[in-house]
Amino acid sequence: MSDKSKKQKEYTALEIEDAFPMGQHLSFAATEAYKRLRSSLIFCLPKNENKNCRIVGITSSNVGEGKSTTAFNLAYSIAESDQRVLCLEADMRLPQISKRLNLETSPGLSECLAGEVLEGNDAIRKINNNLYVMPSGRVPPNPSELLGSSAMSRLLELLSQVFSFIVIDLPPIGAVVDALNVAKQVDGMVMVVRREWATRRSLASAVRELKLADARLLGFVFNDATEGSKKPKKYKGYKKYSKYYYTKQD
Repeated sequence: MSDKSKKQKEYTALEIEDAFPMGQHLSFAATEAYKRLRSSLIFCLPKNENKNCRIVGITSSNVGEGKSTTAFNLAYSIAESDQRVLCLEADMRLPQISKRLNLETSPGLSECLAGEVLEGNDAIRKINNNLYVMPSGRVPPNPSELLGSSAMSRLLELLSQVFSFIVIDLPPIGAVVDALNVAKQVDGMVMVVRREWATRRSLASAVRELKLADARLLGFVFNDATEGSKKPKKYKGYKKYSKYYYTKQD
């Protein structure tokens, strides 16, 4: 096997998400699809007198389904409707958004939750006039506990006073429990399902776990559904990728 062929088979975690364009690089059809998703969420989560900020978690049943890309593109679309939006990168084990945007990951969410950053503004990066990103921060030894802590609740309450919409990128439910720990702190969850990637069993299991966590499942995003495209290849390095989620610290 040639060196070139070897390199083509040496997939990384980032290359899974890189199959999906982000932000201004979206096609017209993809842009319109995210606008429809934006409209659906706004109707599902109307504002009320007590809470002006809407908080949505984005997750998936498996790795590689494009949930990080979906989270950012949704936040990007909402920001284009003249709303102040924060995309919160809560996948602290394998952050994708900050890397693809070439943002420094630290200081970020983990430092805020650990009390190392007293002012949340120090951990927020401005993307454009209405869109902001809080990167994951350094990888902590206890991401699940941090996301389910009172510090996370206080941070979301503080951020809700500044932003109209918060979109949280969460790890896949089939890998770790992080998303379940955040479920009660958000207004609703959206599940990303990639064509020819998710299985019925994994999806059913993820939905069941969300229900057990009393999460409000708003709906599903069917990803990688381009008409006439070839079937996506399964990520052969899944076990290698998963080891970053399943660590001794959990």
